[in-house]
Amino acid sequence: MRWIWRGGLVALVLVLYLQLGYLAGVLWWSRFNPANTAFMEAGLARLQEKKGPEAELRHRWVDYDHISGHLKRAVVAAEDSRFLDHNGFDWVGIEKAVEKNLRKGRIVAGGSTISQQLAKNLFLSSSRNPLRKVQEAVITVMIEQIWTKRRILEVYLNVIEWGNGIYGAEAAARRYFKTTAARLAPYQAAHLAAMIPNPRYYETHRSARGLLRRQAIIVDYMWDAAVPK
Repeated sequence: MRWIWRGGLVALVLVLYLQLGYLAGVLWWSRFNPANTAFMEAGLARLQEKKGPEAELRHRWVDYDHISGHLKRAVVAAEDSRFLDHNGFDWVGIEKAVEKNLRKGRIVAGGSTISQQLAKNLFLSSSRNPLRKVQEAVITVMIEQIWTKRRILEVYLNVIEWGNGIYGAEAAARRYFKTTAARLAPYQAAHLAAMIPNPRYYETHRSARGLLRRQAIIVDYMWDAAVPK
């Protein structure tokens, strides 16, 4: 029993240290822009495996004010319509996702908010492991308590994946529309927002029926989306 107690204590200490490490990262990135994330590291590994060790990611940071308001509204409309109202978890969205998954008999919807997606992108992996989901929730709480909604959306739009080796709004705008993140038109912004659930597939299937249908829906709803000033 003594060894069990000692083992449990060691495990608890390791978990606490891990959480402190995540907290340090959240505090640091509240003021300084992330140049790299867990998802970027995984993406770079895939890219170099495919194209060779010299391959590099396409990523360029742009400040919040230099990102098109159309893209902000399109992404919020597509990914998290209650972004400004919740504390990191959209319980209504989660309930709807669970109901949809039960009807389909498989996981087809996740209900993750922008804050949850950001926590995963910055620190974790795309695994559906329950322990990973718990860790995602803990980091989401940290982010929501320390960052403003404006900062959350700014970092999110600068680090999410938009294709093989393509990360952030600026790289995506240049790759797909030969423009900057600041100059994206409404239909372009809606197209990028529609790509978020499966960016690597849609990079090479830009006329896919599902993508174009989702783009059209986003165009209709984006004008009502509330975003941070």
